[in-house]
Amino acid sequence: MIEVTLDVMLSVRKMTLTELADRVGITQANMSNLKNGRARGVRFATLDAICRELDCQPGDILRHAPDEG
Repeated sequence: MIEVTLDVMLSVRKMTLTELADRVGITQANMSNLKNGRARGVRFATLDAICRELDCQPGDILRHAPDEG
């Protein structure tokens, strides 16, 4: 399972979800879905823009967690 830790980077960078969505050019609803792990996928261009705006690497906002069960 892939976990999204975008909220951690937003906190570290002292940036709101709305501000990041505006900078990246996607809707706040789509950014919220990504942050809350409800998105089924993310485009590389979107991931690139998020990393650019947060000055981070993809691994700073995504992590692999083994499935429990």
